[in-house]
Amino acid sequence: MGQFKPFTLNLKGKLTTFDRPAVMGIVNVTPDSFYELSRTPDSESIADRIEKMVSDGADILDIGAYSSRPGAANVSPQEELDRLCRGIETARKIAPAIPISIDTFRASVARNAIEMGADIVNDISGGDLDSEMFDTVADLHVPYVVMHMRGNPATMQSLTDYGERGVTACILDNLGKKINRLALKGVCDIIVDPGFGFAKTLEQNYELMRNLRVFETLKCPILVGVSRKSMLTRLLDIQATDALPATTALNSFALDRGASILRVHDVKEAVQAVKIYTQLTIANTLKTL
Repeated sequence: MGQFKPFTLNLKGKLTTFDRPAVMGIVNVTPDSFYELSRTPDSESIADRIEKMVSDGADILDIGAYSSRPGAANVSPQEELDRLCRGIETARKIAPAIPISIDTFRASVARNAIEMGADIVNDISGGDLDSEMFDTVADLHVPYVVMHMRGNPATMQSLTDYGERGVTACILDNLGKKINRLALKGVCDIIVDPGFGFAKTLEQNYELMRNLRVFETLKCPILVGVSRKSMLTRLLDIQATDALPATTALNSFALDRGASILRVHDVKEAVQAVKIYTQLTIANTLKTL
């Protein structure tokens, strides 16, 4: 049983310590995200979802306004920002103390969202889709989630050839180089995300999960987002609506492999998994002592 490594994030000048794995609740202010029941296109549905997540114990709210589902409609920067504004305003009214992460690959949208009250930038492209992103997060002095992806949501699943080195080594190298670039720009709080489901085959996703602990060599918190994804539904021949038990099982495995943050649609079940994991590791520590 792996031991959790506490981490800190500087959130608008306040140093926040996470002494157990954090649960990040997904708030999709979109009409077309892949999991239909996660869609909250209006203020009322946003409020209902956030209230439930807060009640269930979410540590972070991750608000996204541009679906990364293959085949999803393009969204203009202004439309993305307008949607995010609804989400941020609603979240701040309901849960003023909970950190807000913004799921965007656009530097201009990230800047405006942070100025509206968000705390963290979560970039699925790891800076590849907007060359201004690294300079922007450095200027904003906010934590940054650098995720691995190839291409864009429309092309990523045709870009899964990682050659002789293999998927784990290539992604580790890619994220390591980006961390170095970010550090040189003065970005201090970096979270790494291997990008499950993005430019990976089914087999590559599970190889990454088995090897997750190697990403600890990057010396950054590790975010894992596998909630109801196709790596579960394809393997088990089920729909996303039936994938909560599988999500919880894989999240539990990820915790044992070093996950620092679980990004999920279903907060209550993830919080329960974290509590069980924490209890087991405490008991293991005491026994060792």
